[in-house]
Amino acid sequence: MSRAQAESVIKNIIREIAQECAGKGHTVSETLVAFMVACLRSLRNGLDVRVIPLQLCVDKLMDQGSPSLDTIKMQVYFDMNYTSRREFIEEHQRVLQSRLVPVSREITDSRVKTREDLEGLYRKIVSYVLLRSGLGSSTDITTVREATAALQSVFPQSELGTFLSLIKKDKEQQLNDLSMIVTGIRLFNKDSRKGGEGIDDLPAILNEAIPSTSKDIEWELELSQSLAWQYTSWLERLLDPEVETRECIVPLDMVKQALYNVRQHEAFLKVILADVILCAKQVETLQTELATRMKLLRVTVHSKTAVPTAQVFPHFTALAKFWSGLQDEMVLLSILSNIMENLQPFLAAQSQLFPDGQLEDILGLEIKKYEQRMKESSENRIDPYEIKTQEWLLPETTANFDKLPLQYNGICGYTLVKKDGLLLPGNPSIGVLKHREKYYVFSSKEAALRFGSKPDEYIAHVAEKAKQSPELIQLLQLHQQFACVTPYPEMQSGERLLVKPITKCDSSTQTETHLLETNIVKSYEWNEWELRRKAIKLANLRSKVTHSMQTNLSHMRRDNVTQTYHLEDVACQSKMDGNSNVPKPQVYLAGLRGGKTKTTHMIKTNLTRSVSE
Repeated sequence: MSRAQAESVIKNIIREIAQECAGKGHTVSETLVAFMVACLRSLRNGLDVRVIPLQLCVDKLMDQGSPSLDTIKMQVYFDMNYTSRREFIEEHQRVLQSRLVPVSREITDSRVKTREDLEGLYRKIVSYVLLRSGLGSSTDITTVREATAALQSVFPQSELGTFLSLIKKDKEQQLNDLSMIVTGIRLFNKDSRKGGEGIDDLPAILNEAIPSTSKDIEWELELSQSLAWQYTSWLERLLDPEVETRECIVPLDMVKQALYNVRQHEAFLKVILADVILCAKQVETLQTELATRMKLLRVTVHSKTAVPTAQVFPHFTALAKFWSGLQDEMVLLSILSNIMENLQPFLAAQSQLFPDGQLEDILGLEIKKYEQRMKESSENRIDPYEIKTQEWLLPETTANFDKLPLQYNGICGYTLVKKDGLLLPGNPSIGVLKHREKYYVFSSKEAALRFGSKPDEYIAHVAEKAKQSPELIQLLQLHQQFACVTPYPEMQSGERLLVKPITKCDSSTQTETHLLETNIVKSYEWNEWELRRKAIKLANLRSKVTHSMQTNLSHMRRDNVTQTYHLEDVACQSKMDGNSNVPKPQVYLAGLRGGKTKTTHMIKTNLTRSVSE
């Protein structure tokens, strides 16, 4: 049968089982039916889909008073609703963006023709800013006025023309930037007690909600652990042949199913509590950064009528980012709290087995808690030198010992096999067995020695126990043995920190000669006079001749050309200095004063010498 045909058959089987259960008055989800079918296929070593026992599935799903079914429902619910922090926040951001898409599209695709259209577009931008920031309602007049005033201080209505001329991508980017800046302005005004209408005191709410949620989870966790140790003590008494006990009114299998139920609830609560603790650390960091940025912004804006945008806009944007981080943590805290509350109905069946503290009254003071068991078993530890056939890890000789990925979720595999499915947490202080790159813990030294003598055999027996109780696949994280079932740890593999232990290693150190790549400029000169000399040399190239030459080895390989300037006969003529001397003119005139006669007679005598003389 091809893969497509098998999937089609399985879908039909799931639908048929769901319809049959509904016909008998019990509505079950197709997810739960699919999980049950996958478990049956895995538990029966890849059973052919055409011969899956439908009646067996229906019987298990119809057994409403079974703690085993409640445990499976709890596992299905947790797998369907829980994921990593990052994916929770990303999903929240996707939902927020999907709500903003219609408003953003209406703004970016608008075609304004009149003044009324411009005013309507500006109001839409204000609504977008309020929706994106989550600070107040867009229907509250006071909140809208405050957001409009903040927007006008950074984006007046006169700039709408420039906004409309942008392409759609740039419009969306500017809308996001304006939202961040306006959000930062409103947060700063709230801190300065000059506004902040409709803005909740989110840091104070978180400071109150986180301890309250942690306290509720810790109370539920303590209750589940108390029930688990009561069931464990009762099962130890029933399974011990040397201890005489009166006949139990509850079947042994039901008590084991109840133990699996509360242990699974305990495991899920620990996962949720770890996320809440991480949420508290993140909130503390964000509040510190928010207060620091707010203080820096007050110093920047202090008693100034005008501040450059380049100085304050980055601060406003940072305030908006920190506040958005606090909003994400608030949403995450709410989701985790809802998941914790929704796990409670899956404890109903086991709570009916011993109502009103009946089991605690039967056991009396014989209940051993976790701390007492760990203290007793820590006194007798494994000596690695006594058992050299297996590799044992101890806290004193192994780095990252507390971060080892323990198999079976920290449950002792030997006790599970030898005591007919009893779940007893192992004590890592005794010694951790490393077998085929996997790590196993045990409840006692004897259990460790017996398991270490035949590890493969006991591992196979654990898988057989899981086939009898499908809820153990998820509880003990046996998804590697049963590939059809994928648990929640694999879904958040990116968040899970599995640090490989360091037992022994060869190490050496060496100091690098040059930490950075060399970048030596060989033409660099620090001497000014040397630079001047090179400059003069370059300037004189115009009066130089280019030379080239060939050798005996290279003259057959390429053509060479040499160019020379031929010598020419040239002459030049220069000006000659000369002088000459001319005779001095000597001219005499006589008779100009007149005489005895009335008529004047002038006599001109030229005594100038000739030039040729």
